[in-house]
Amino acid sequence: MPIVCIDAGHSYSTPGKRSPDGMNEYAFNKAAALAAKKILLKKGVTVLTPHRDDFDVPLSARTDLANDGRADLYVSIHANAFGGSIWNGVQGIETYIHPLHSTEEKKLAQNIHQHLLKSTQRPDRGIKTADFHVLRETKMPSVLVECGFMTNRQEKQLLASEDYRKVCGEAIAGGVLAFLGVSESLYVVQAGAFSKRENADQQVAALKKAGFEAMIKSN
Repeated sequence: MPIVCIDAGHSYSTPGKRSPDGMNEYAFNKAAALAAKKILLKKGVTVLTPHRDDFDVPLSARTDLANDGRADLYVSIHANAFGGSIWNGVQGIETYIHPLHSTEEKKLAQNIHQHLLKSTQRPDRGIKTADFHVLRETKMPSVLVECGFMTNRQEKQLLASEDYRKVCGEAIAGGVLAFLGVSESLYVVQAGAFSKRENADQQVAALKKAGFEAMIKSN
């Protein structure tokens, strides 16, 4: 199964990474990363998460984890800012790849970027290039996504909301799955219906022994 590194940029303690009214960027990054991770795990993807709540993990440690863990893809999640700590009108979604990007890397960026635009309905600021460490030092297709501007009042309100954080995370996961060629749909297969709980338990045990995931759902 594929291995994907989902990295929430910075940490709670990173200086300056806040909106003009004090929202911590990492709070958004972490929540979106968790939402993406949940979707990917359900699809059987192994997820590496190099970020930490208690300190800002060095960039070299983040890329080392992805490289040493033989990740197939790397996604760094961020919220953007413009003009320091001053409210302004700059807004929208940006996705970054390295200037020396591969065809596969551009394809990954396009998938994630389009999923984010469709899900968030925010302005399209395009796919751009930058010599960021996490894009330069990773050995696999890597992207950095900026999911809105903390310095824009409207987008800051979105970035602070649980719903928008989930929407962004799930859109990122959707883009990753599309790149990997994995269906975003989840299908449930029923392997039996029983009037007695003990018979249901036996069926679940047999399925698990055979290597299948199984659970009991009562009507």
